[in-house]
Amino acid sequence: MFFRKLGKAIKMEKREDPRSILKYLPLVAQSPSLAWPRSVEQELQTISKGPDKSMVNSGEALALHITNMRKYLSLNAGDGSPNPLQGYSVFFDKKISREESDKFFGEVVPTLCGLLLQLPSMLETHYQKADHVLDGVASGLRILAPQEAGIVFLSQELIAALLACSFFCLFPEADRRSKHLQSINFEYLFSFPSMSSCTKRENKIRCLLHYFERVCQCMPTGFVSFERKVLPRGHNPHYVSYPDADYWAKSTTPLCSVEIHTSGAIEDQPGEALEVDFADEYIGGLTLSYDTLQEEIRFVINPELIAGMIFLPRMDANEAIEIVGVERFSRYTGYGPSFQYAGDYTDEKDSDSFKRRKTRVIAIDALPNPGSTQYKPEALLREINKAFCGYLHQCKHQAGPPPSSAVESSRRLCMDDHEEKVGVATGNWGCGVFGGDPEVKIMLQWLAVSQVIERIGLQEMKVGELWSKLVEYSAERSSRRTRLGFFSWLTSSLSSTTD
Repeated sequence: MFFRKLGKAIKMEKREDPRSILKYLPLVAQSPSLAWPRSVEQELQTISKGPDKSMVNSGEALALHITNMRKYLSLNAGDGSPNPLQGYSVFFDKKISREESDKFFGEVVPTLCGLLLQLPSMLETHYQKADHVLDGVASGLRILAPQEAGIVFLSQELIAALLACSFFCLFPEADRRSKHLQSINFEYLFSFPSMSSCTKRENKIRCLLHYFERVCQCMPTGFVSFERKVLPRGHNPHYVSYPDADYWAKSTTPLCSVEIHTSGAIEDQPGEALEVDFADEYIGGLTLSYDTLQEEIRFVINPELIAGMIFLPRMDANEAIEIVGVERFSRYTGYGPSFQYAGDYTDEKDSDSFKRRKTRVIAIDALPNPGSTQYKPEALLREINKAFCGYLHQCKHQAGPPPSSAVESSRRLCMDDHEEKVGVATGNWGCGVFGGDPEVKIMLQWLAVSQVIERIGLQEMKVGELWSKLVEYSAERSSRRTRLGFFSWLTSSLSSTTD
């Protein structure tokens, strides 16, 4: 396979990145470059001319053209949910006003089709530049499989084109689940008859459509990085490996200072921080499905996060995902059934030297429905190491470069020289529908953050001391010798020690 740009041919068959992702894209390898199948290209060209010529002026008409393109791409109806495209008609022809619908079909849909027509050339440019973003570190669009530490660097424009593919339901879905990849098309969001009665799903769609309106009016020019971080199981003196319980018990690192807020959202914290995303093992969770948990809310107000679902399979216990640079486009109110789109949001965060907004989202999956097993030593170790992996940055590396099997690129990507000023904004990680113990989970996160930050806080207790107390409490809780929450137990324990 060859790609051409400005008269120069770049040989691509030696590149693993485009080869790994190609079967998950709706494009074909057509020498000398990637291309849309001819029939799909003709459909996109027709729609891009606007509703006066294409007659795509309703959800029903749009669904018909999407069906045609899916047929040309050999995407069977069985790839998606029952009657998915009927929901386009329900939403655009019944759920929103005629004025809103006319504007969307008159301005947004043609522009999205024009953007999709540029996708092959955008990918060509992307791969030409992919080896030069991080001084030789691979950053091209590719599948980052479990245990494969690495980074993908995408422009906001390329992300917009990829998400347009999702809106038109053009991604092949057949092999995604077998590779532990989430469904990425919007057909589940628009599935019928759920569309007719689900207010929260309607508001998720409104957030996503607002994103498309914004990028069609003015395309962002920044970049977003998606990194799979891995704590290797084997020991190596040159990088941080997966810690054992003894590592935590013997740590003399002081606990860092903590601020507790009883209200507010993680994404609204005023300072620069790692913002925890309460992910399940599949990044994005049910974002493109029926539910509206906090994770899904974050993905629809920052839709560029969804792009990671295209190429990032589920996380293993020793992995985390860090996404830097996403822009926020929407306001919202409520949570779960009360979630509502609340209008436009202007993101005023500064950008770093890589033209990424200074927004860092950390995806770490908690144990689902752990019950009493969450107090067992192995569960405590799993959770603290999961948080540790997510919070870990390699700006303060030990001697020697990190091998490719470690957290690959974070040390190259620090946003400034004042890393100690960056904290962690988190909440009840894994304590909602997952059923975790909120007092235990906040202690585990405190330990992990302190070990990463390695700075003196206001507390006298060290990491190893608090870890030992947490293990002791969990043993008593698991054996039912206590029913106290951790805070009450710890206060009682410390009081008895000083008496």
